[in-house]
This record gives sequence, C-alpha cells and structure tokens, in this order.
Amino acid sequence: MKEVKILVEALPYIEQFHKKKIMIKYGGHAMIDEESTSSTARDTALLNYVGMEPVVVHGGGPDISRHMELLGKKPKFFKGLRITDEETMEIVKMVLIGNINTNIVSKLGLHGAKAVGISGKDSNLVQAYKKPPHKVTDDETGEEKEVDLGLVGEIKSINTELIEMLTSNNYIPVISPLGIDSNGDTLNLNADTVAGELGAKINAEKLIILTDVSGVLKDPNDPDSLIKRIKISEIPSLIDDGIITGGMIPKIENCAKAIEGGVKSAHIIDGRVEHSLLIEIFTNQGIGTMIVK
Repeated sequence: MKEVKILVEALPYIEQFHKKKIMIKYGGHAMIDEESTSSTARDTALLNYVGMEPVVVHGGGPDISRHMELLGKKPKFFKGLRITDEETMEIVKMVLIGNINTNIVSKLGLHGAKAVGISGKDSNLVQAYKKPPHKVTDDETGEEKEVDLGLVGEIKSINTELIEMLTSNNYIPVISPLGIDSNGDTLNLNADTVAGELGAKINAEKLIILTDVSGVLKDPNDPDSLIKRIKISEIPSLIDDGIITGGMIPKIENCAKAIEGGVKSAHIIDGRVEHSLLIEIFTNQGIGTMIVK
C-alpha cells in the first residue's frame, strides 16, 4: 500500500506537467560523482517516460579547472567569471562538449531515453556577444584599469527551433553552455544564465537547478532553517540581510529573471540527495527552495 500511495500522490503532478517542458540545470554532485550522475540521468529519463519534456543544461567549472591544471595552465577568475583566452577556450570546448556532454548523453541512453548532445553554437541556438572589459580601481595606486575577461559572453538572443524539434520528437536535448557571436567565434557562457533564459524562451513549467546545497538557509550552520518558498519581491531584502550570499546570489537572480520571463516556478535543490529531482516534482512537500512570482 505504501508504494500505491506514492503513485497516487504522484498522479496529479504527472497530469499537471504532461507535455510541459522541465528545464534542468545539472551542477555539483549531479555531474561530478559517477553514482549521482547516473541516478540523476535515470530520474530525468523517468520524467520523459511519463510524458514530460525535460531539457538539460550542464555546467563544468571544476572539471575545466582540473583539466587546465593537468595541462599546466593556471585557472584565473574575476568576480566568479573564468578569464578565457583562446587556449583556455580550447580546453573549455574539449571538457564541456567532448567529455561532460557526451557522458550525460550516454547515461540517459543507458536508462532508455533518447538524448542528443548539442551546444549553444548548434543551429545558432544561443547568439551572444563578448562581455566588455570591467573597469576596476587599483588598490595600491588608486588608478582605474580595465580587466578583459577574454572570450566570455552575454546572451544576445536564443533560437528555440532546434529545441522544439527535439522535444516534439521525444528527444532530451543536453546543452553545453557555449554561445556564438556575429563573427562565428565561440564564447563561454554561465550555465545558470543559459538555463534560466532558455527556460523562459521555451515557456518551461519549471526551472530546476541542481546544486550541492539544500537551498537557501536562514542560518548557514542550521540545515533545518531551509526557506521553502521565496517570492521575487523578497529577494532584495534577503540579499541585504545577508541570508542570500556569495554564489547563491546569481543563482537566485537567474531564477527571478526566468520567472519574470514566463517560467512558472524555479527550484534550487540538493543534487546530492538521491532522487531529489523526483521528490521535487512528484511529492506534495517537495525539496529545496522554490522561487515564485
């Protein structure tokens, strides 16, 4: 009876999200730990089997840094963004497209799903432009100088034709966060931003960001202080009060932007928890922090 009750609880959500797009951003343990990667892929395949249309965007920062160091190149960052010269870009493409993307596609295929690996460059999916240099003040001299991030981009526009073609034929798109500029050059993009803006463009029902934290905590030292639900209007005060800090700020802001663009709800959940994806979608209590309008 316990199993039957679980199915009964899941049924309204299966009906509600049937033929709806679910944007999932793979990050943290969900793509580093082999067992977690396989489990997340299996759960994504299950969503597809019950009639939903999952779309996956993945990151790869730690893996890129590790490969850079193996090749004798020191990773450099500015305000959380990777400074990307041409040599670094070759490593970024190798890791994102040739390693992580193909691994996720293989795992989805292993669980019976039809998955296709693409990047934002394919079919002009993500058209971008190079970030302008940042102006900063030198702490020692007080002089203003420019920091050029290199081949790091901002999203200019998104062409969803390829995504619609794949999902309508029951394929799961797996997308590497790269863009293409007007000259055909490759630009490195933030995966959370790609997931958020693409989710809005395809009218995704949900944006789910898999991370290595349980969500937004009132007290970072108390796992029981999880904030289950945040309205967009509450975000500025939560940042001012120091509750939303560090790397969580851009994630929350991307979620807010996605919702303002048309996504119904956004969720930041712990990818280390087994079946966290299914718990979020198919149960009444959910998991992690939900951001709503």
